[in-house]
Amino acid sequence: MTNQLNPFEKIVGQQQAVELLTQAVECLRIAPAYLFVGTAGVGRALAARCFLELLLISKKGSTVGVKRKLENHPDLLWIEPTYLDRGKLLTTKEAQAAGLKRKAPPQIRLEQVRDIGEFLGRNPLEALRKVVVIEQAETMNESAANALLKTLEEPGQATLILIAPGVDSLLPTLVSRCQRIPFYRLTDEQMAEILLREGYEEILQNQAVLGMAQGSPGMAIACWQTLQEIPPELLEKPRQFHFTTQQALELAKQIDRTLDTPEQLWLLDYLQQAYWIASQEQGIISDFPIHQFERARRNLLNYASPRLVWEVTLMGMS
Repeated sequence: MTNQLNPFEKIVGQQQAVELLTQAVECLRIAPAYLFVGTAGVGRALAARCFLELLLISKKGSTVGVKRKLENHPDLLWIEPTYLDRGKLLTTKEAQAAGLKRKAPPQIRLEQVRDIGEFLGRNPLEALRKVVVIEQAETMNESAANALLKTLEEPGQATLILIAPGVDSLLPTLVSRCQRIPFYRLTDEQMAEILLREGYEEILQNQAVLGMAQGSPGMAIACWQTLQEIPPELLEKPRQFHFTTQQALELAKQIDRTLDTPEQLWLLDYLQQAYWIASQEQGIISDFPIHQFERARRNLLNYASPRLVWEVTLMGMS
């Protein structure tokens, strides 16, 4: 495959995945379903888009215009986790634009899986096959996963691509019906290459963000963008680790009022990294704050009152 026709040119550090997907097309052995597994932000979604350019070949045998039309291609259905707001499903970007107070993580819902069935029930319009991509497939609840299983058993003239962090995050019956495509964390050099290419060289100087990213350039960029949105006082005050009871209660109240749950979870990760870096520099390392942060994360994910979680955490650390 020449560079002119190679849509995988921008993929860095995922040679095995690129080779598997390229060979599938060249050998005309495209599976009914694929599972792209690996940590978020290492190129899974980008690789899916590159693969789509090869899958959505027109009935005339041409790929011209596919890349330009990818966002609204009639034979492509891209599914993202959603929030439910007054009977309407909103993606993360739509929820942010609407100012929705997000208390629980988004998920792939049964209604969305039913939409997949309806979509695949119609013949392709422009391409040789239909393609469905499911981002964060691990967020499907059991009813949605069982409904998808029925679709995977008889996909028809279509290919489905599930994107998830690992095989353990999905039902074994779903995993068994997919060809697995592995994605790996990137090296420091590969991280630097992508961040410089995308114009985020500042991230290379921020050890806390790089620590949170753990070899994922996409995660590093997302963390950096969140960092710019969090009020500076909420980044600095919790790092003091010494509060009176009144100060802890006031700070917990401020965090709860200012940040929604995903941002609070991000803040816990940031504080954990900042504490670890500071401890290494000072040569004094204690697991106690780390355990406090981990417990707070579990409680937030279990839908405990965010304000109460922060009150207990901050007072416990002081």
